[in-house]
Amino acid sequence: MPDDHDDPPTLFRRLLHRCRELYATSAQTCLHEFPRELEASGLASPGICFAETMDHLHKALAVKVFVSVCEADRRWSTKEQELARVLVEHLWLKTLRGDELRETILDMSGRAAKLRWYELVRPFDEIAPLRDRVGELETIAVRLANVVARADGAVGSVEAGAVRSIHEELIGHLRPVPIDGPDQHQAADQAGRTAIQQILEQSSQVQTAVKAEEKPAEQPAVPAESLDDVLAELDRLIGLAPVKRELRTLANFLKVQAERERAGLPSTTLSLHTLFTGNPGTGKTTVARLLGRVFGAMGVLSKGHLVETDRSGLVAEYAGQTGPKTNQKIDEALDGVLFIDEAYTLISTEGDDAFGREAVQTLLKRMEDDRDRLVVILAGYPAEMERLVESNPGLQSRFSRRLLFADYGPVELAQIFGAMCEKNHYRLPPLTRAKAMLGLSQLYAGRDAHFGNGRAVRNLFERAIRRMADRVAETPELSVEQLTTLEAADIHFERVAAEHFEGLAEDGPHRFRLECPSCEKSSNAPAGFLGRSVRCPKCGEDFVAEWGEVVSG
Repeated sequence: MPDDHDDPPTLFRRLLHRCRELYATSAQTCLHEFPRELEASGLASPGICFAETMDHLHKALAVKVFVSVCEADRRWSTKEQELARVLVEHLWLKTLRGDELRETILDMSGRAAKLRWYELVRPFDEIAPLRDRVGELETIAVRLANVVARADGAVGSVEAGAVRSIHEELIGHLRPVPIDGPDQHQAADQAGRTAIQQILEQSSQVQTAVKAEEKPAEQPAVPAESLDDVLAELDRLIGLAPVKRELRTLANFLKVQAERERAGLPSTTLSLHTLFTGNPGTGKTTVARLLGRVFGAMGVLSKGHLVETDRSGLVAEYAGQTGPKTNQKIDEALDGVLFIDEAYTLISTEGDDAFGREAVQTLLKRMEDDRDRLVVILAGYPAEMERLVESNPGLQSRFSRRLLFADYGPVELAQIFGAMCEKNHYRLPPLTRAKAMLGLSQLYAGRDAHFGNGRAVRNLFERAIRRMADRVAETPELSVEQLTTLEAADIHFERVAAEHFEGLAEDGPHRFRLECPSCEKSSNAPAGFLGRSVRCPKCGEDFVAEWGEVVSG
């Protein structure tokens, strides 16, 4: 992680690499999520073209940020030109100096003026699977701007204003868009398809804006995915231990069946259609996406992509339209996974729902007709999903596999929050951790059937980084530490009374249970121990006490 000991060129180079990695991995996500949209583009190699365009977008964003800050005071200092050399090396794998570098800088300045901010960040606003990465994009861009502003040492008021302007542009374009309601998936799906088309259409325009005069940049490779890679990603998810065990067992079963087939032995047919039950934000969509990739890596499904929908994506408003609409959505999911969220809404509990039942019957028929090319996952609240399955014998027979996604506990919620902070390079001092732990414990204790789980944590994180931005915005000379530290004041819970945080101090009345990962010995400690290295009194092992269950205070 970059820190104050890194010189500006080193910091700049690392952040540019993170920017490229963000756009490259986001391109991979889109290749998995929208294979049909890419194939329908008419391009000879749409996947490669899309990955290239995302790479060009990251370059264009880097140029736009760099030029916007450098030109704020209408001069290019020697230190800023040194960063320009780093940028040119990153963009085009060329080392330029002297007059050639100055001419290139002027050329970049003219190109940047033609680039609109929204075009550079559109994928993260309009493509639903990328919206969770908005905070990461915002962090990288603002830190790039700050490195450029600090290149000469002190940050002048004009450059500080340019950094704030960039941050405001990003916030304006990248406000989180809620897509969790049952009536919002279809709109999000359509927005994603439209965005894919628009990004591909602007490919040549963006490439022209950042292309080198001589040597072209390397084409980003599209790496093959292995089963071990996908399962390792599954293991890195926080919590979900029963779900992880079940999916590993399923993967092992499929591997053994494949070996039996190769040995000429009869194989056992197993239904892969699954019910996911649990409250919102418990990781159902994330696991569904990984499960599709597991099937893809094992050759069970040729693509393994995920098509997410709900009632609005299957049921039409008029007679005769539901069947074709449901079939169209299933066609999109062929050779992958069809994930139907809040599936219980397909069958109305009030009166006869002819359209919903038609969608279910169409789905059941296609599950039989395309059983080798389609896996269906139905998701929703446990009780409602039980009623749905009981309403139709066909559903009961085809969905024998059921996975329960339990609510995350307070420590798991805190771990999710910590992972978001770490991914976006934010530090959490002990009191910040303690306040987050206290608030999350109260949210968990007062939860109902609609508890947000991971979504509540995501909202907490986004609220915290914006409160931090407001707190430090007027500081004239911002250090890297100030740009990466979330203080306790930045943590705010809208539904937790202030009295629960009274006395918050490193050696205050609140106590947290810390558990040694080696011998599992637990001890109660004050807030000051959180996030710091401690020694187990039983086995003598040193470990970092990231989080701890609230036990008093």
